[in-house]
Amino acid sequence: MSKFRVKKQKLYLLFIIFYNVIISLCNKSLKKGRTPIFTKNFIKLMGTFMTINSIEEAEKIIAKNTSALFYFSTKSCSVGEALQPKVTALIQTKFPKIKLFEIDLNFSPKTASHFKAFVEPTVLVYFDGKEFIRKSRNFSIFELEEAIERPYKLIY
Repeated sequence: MSKFRVKKQKLYLLFIIFYNVIISLCNKSLKKGRTPIFTKNFIKLMGTFMTINSIEEAEKIIAKNTSALFYFSTKSCSVGEALQPKVTALIQTKFPKIKLFEIDLNFSPKTASHFKAFVEPTVLVYFDGKEFIRKSRNFSIFELEEAIERPYKLIY
């Protein structure tokens, strides 16, 4: 066997051991009636987005809320999946009065086309029923924070 194949097998074995340790720790916590800490934090971050499936629902949200953030993405987009927890953490820590909503481009293409969100991820931020911020594809969390900060301070 080559050295590369041996290293690959060792890494695979280490991964399996690590995976089994994590699973056993989770099972022990669950048997005691507790949820593992990392699972609690993951649920807290991922449970903040509400899903929108229709144009009418989105329009009602814009009209009803003072501020709303729409996050357009798909589950198959690795960039969108990586950026979503960061956007959630930013909004929860710096701008807690903004409501978060997710629109999956695969399940509601009409809604996405209505808002002209053809690339993923796309973030739209509405204040008082008007679109103030639109960020698509390649943007940083710091860019988004700077863009939201001024209108947020003016309104709240």
